[in-house]
Amino acid sequence: MTALARPTHGRMIGGVCAALARRFGTSTTTMRVIFLLSCLLPGPQFLLYIALWILLPAEDKARTTAW
Repeated sequence: MTALARPTHGRMIGGVCAALARRFGTSTTTMRVIFLLSCLLPGPQFLLYIALWILLPAEDKARTTAW
């Protein structure tokens, strides 16, 4: 598994779905479909997306701060 960081290429809005897809070894399309289907369920999906967008570092910043 790779580190959880938003990629600079291949993202649509914030790169959260692309980062989660890389982390769990699925395609970005699959992760986006899962997110869209989860929006049909009650819950704070959009708030979680925004929180991850803010909390996850960008891929280029994650490389520079890695040990």
